[in-house]
Amino acid sequence: MNSDPETQDASSIAGATRPLTARFALRAATGEAHERLDALYSAFDLGRSADYATFLLAHAPAFLAVEAALDAAGVELVVDGWASRRRSEALKADLTALDLPVPAPATSPSFDGAAAILGAAYVLEGSRLGGAMLVRKVGPGLPTAFLTPGNPSDWRAFISLLDERLSSEESLAAAASAALSVFNLFERSALAAPEPIRP
Repeated sequence: MNSDPETQDASSIAGATRPLTARFALRAATGEAHERLDALYSAFDLGRSADYATFLLAHAPAFLAVEAALDAAGVELVVDGWASRRRSEALKADLTALDLPVPAPATSPSFDGAAAILGAAYVLEGSRLGGAMLVRKVGPGLPTAFLTPGNPSDWRAFISLLDERLSSEESLAAAASAALSVFNLFERSALAAPEPIRP
């Protein structure tokens, strides 16, 4: 990694490499951060209960914080059907089913304006897509409410919304900056998680 995602100039990233759609522009702007996070979470063997428990515990502080910050920012006024997209309760339910305490939320960045809200929501909605693949690896009998796939039409509607609302370089830069701050929070949460107990 050449630079800290919190200090990257999101506007230069967006302006230099902007693809045809907002979705792929955000993907390009957050690619390095996303790869680092994937590398951290790929270390967990989700077929093992100890690894899966730690995987959920690593997600919880960041996920709960970002979703709450989006609620506080007024995400329901920007993203239609946000209430049905929320997954904090599903994550808490999985932790409870595993007899694990729900960690306190981390300190989340604030998301001011529709572009920042969409950038942060992009990370959470993208993680739902990833969850649809990861849930296949979860061991039998383990709770999977958090990773259960949503309606594919919700993702299609969301990326259409990105294109509609992030039509300028300025709005795209704000969205990219917010998305990078969310990836950074998830990375810190993953690094702070305990190591799984292995026999």
